[in-house]
Amino acid sequence: MSLPQPSPDALEHSARLADAIRATIAEAGGWIPFTRYMELALYAPGMGYYSGGARKFGPGGDFITSPELTPLFGQALAVQVEQVMRASRPVVLEVGAGTGLLAADLLLELERRGALPERYDILEVSGELRMRQAETLARAAAHLADRVHWLDALPERFAGALIANEVLDVMPVHVLASRPEGLFERGVALDDVGAPRWADRPAAGLVAKRAEALDLPVPLEGEYVTELNLAGRDWIAQWGARLEAGALLLIDYGYPRAEYYLPSRSSGTLLCYYRHQAHGDPFLWPGLNDITAFVDFTTIAEAGHEAGLEVLGYTNQAHFLFNCGILDCLGRRGPGESADYIRAARAVQRLTTPQEMGELFKVLAFGKGLAEPLIGFVRGDRLHTL
Repeated sequence: MSLPQPSPDALEHSARLADAIRATIAEAGGWIPFTRYMELALYAPGMGYYSGGARKFGPGGDFITSPELTPLFGQALAVQVEQVMRASRPVVLEVGAGTGLLAADLLLELERRGALPERYDILEVSGELRMRQAETLARAAAHLADRVHWLDALPERFAGALIANEVLDVMPVHVLASRPEGLFERGVALDDVGAPRWADRPAAGLVAKRAEALDLPVPLEGEYVTELNLAGRDWIAQWGARLEAGALLLIDYGYPRAEYYLPSRSSGTLLCYYRHQAHGDPFLWPGLNDITAFVDFTTIAEAGHEAGLEVLGYTNQAHFLFNCGILDCLGRRGPGESADYIRAARAVQRLTTPQEMGELFKVLAFGKGLAEPLIGFVRGDRLHTL
């Protein structure tokens, strides 16, 4: 596979981050866990992929998310958000709002439904994305932009509807290697010319404890490589004390534990994205590539349950969107033979067919104080698979 060559400015930006990573490895004695490398590559202040200024979303970026495909995603999601707000408080918090398209689509649809939130808060680590979000809202929903506020940290207390679309998959993960001689944590060291390379150490501490609970496959020869997302577990645990009433709606790609750690998935799920091409080298051009890992939804559900949250539902994206009426939203696009309708129908197909995003993406909901079952899970709930 041949990737497009970055511009000279982009390469210079990446080189600065690479120098900072090398310094971090040296200060740590020559080795850091991969979770620390991923944290720097994605979130180092002013240099990381999400905290720097590179274009990430859409045709000119590295990947396309569901809101970039069609406003119908946000319109359907609004049905679930409205139900949660009516049962708690008229407040929405979106974590990692991308270009701001989902915020705009949700606000416009909630306005159409007579269910506007009093506030729409966005927690975003990237200054560049905050500006893009503000521009998107000013362009697409200017009369509602004054309801939007940006946060620097999670609120101490929250009631309402929280949305995290493709957030868990970019939380830094530990990489594990299970071999006949034992369990190892795969970290990052430097080779003779100062370039990052993989380096293993015996797993220890909390990493070893959590990994042992997974009962990972142990091959007779070779190794079984996988990931462990302790950051996601910790993030969910924080909501046990912060959420007073309402629901967390988590949308991401992943599997329940029984599927995540299949013996056949022996190379793990870690992937990098650059200009809409997936590759497996996280050390290539740090700061210019997205680095992701699929979500173990069983671990996330356990973390929420242990933190005092009620697990309200778990299903694939197709069932969730159909339950929320995405076909009704499509029907409002006009005549079925129109070009606009056909484009929208193709986007819905991509969001919901098993071969595309319908099965790969899942929706997991936590909550407190909600008496009624959530609309998005009335059919096709798969809680039993977790």
